[in-house]
Amino acid sequence: MSSEADPTGKVVRHERALAVVCLVALAGLCWWYLAARAGMSMDAMPEPPLGALVVMWWLMMVAMMLPSAVPAILLYARVRVMRGGDSAIAQTWVFLAGYLAVWLLFSVVAAAAQYALTGASMAIESRVAEGVVLIAAGLYQLSPLKSACLGQCRSPAQFVSRHWRPGTGGALRLGALHGAYCVGCCWMLMALLFVGGVMNLLWVAALATIVAAEKLLPRGEWLARAAGVALVGWGLVRLVA
Repeated sequence: MSSEADPTGKVVRHERALAVVCLVALAGLCWWYLAARAGMSMDAMPEPPLGALVVMWWLMMVAMMLPSAVPAILLYARVRVMRGGDSAIAQTWVFLAGYLAVWLLFSVVAAAAQYALTGASMAIESRVAEGVVLIAAGLYQLSPLKSACLGQCRSPAQFVSRHWRPGTGGALRLGALHGAYCVGCCWMLMALLFVGGVMNLLWVAALATIVAAEKLLPRGEWLARAAGVALVGWGLVRLVA
C-alpha cells in the first residue's frame, strides 16, 4: 500500500497541524470558562467544594500555561513526523497528558491552600500578607532555581534531546518533567493570583502574558528579573503604605 493511501501516514504527516488546532481549542475553551466564571457575581456563587476548586484551578492553569508550552509540544509532534510515526514514539497527546497531569497536582495544592487560607474569598484581604507574597514572588524571580527552570522552558530542543525516552512511558515522563520545570518556573507567579484575585480575568491574563513573555521572547530571562525587581518594590510599598 502506498503512503498516499495509508490513512495512518496521512495523520502522522499532519500531526503538527492537528496538534495546533487541538491546543488552540483547548486553551480557548479554558479561557471561555474563566470568562464565564469571572462574569458571575460573587454573591451568586455559593462557597465551592474543594473538588470544584481543583477543577477551577486546573482549567485556569491550562489556559495560562498551555500557550507557553506550545513550542515543546509541537517539537515533540515534529519528531514523530520526522520518524514517520515510529511505534517507539508515543503520540503527542501522551506527552501533553504528562504535562497537564503535573499541573493537576499543582492545582490540588493551590485549591487546598485557597480553601484553607481564604475560604470562599478569591483574594488575600490583608495588606501585609499581600506585601509578603509580592516580595516572596519577586525574590523567587531573581533566584537561581527560577533561572534554571526558566532555562529548561526556553530551550525545548535541548530539553527534549536530553530527556528523551522511547515508548508511552517515556512520553509521559517527558511531558511530566517538562511540566515540573514549568511549575518550578512559575509557581510563585501563580501565587500572585491570591493578591489580584483568583477569578480576576484581567489579572489572570496579565500573569499569563508575563509567563509567555519570559519563556518565548528574546531576552525573556531579563524580563523575568525585571518583573522580580518590580514585584519586590510593589510589595515594599504595600507593607509601608
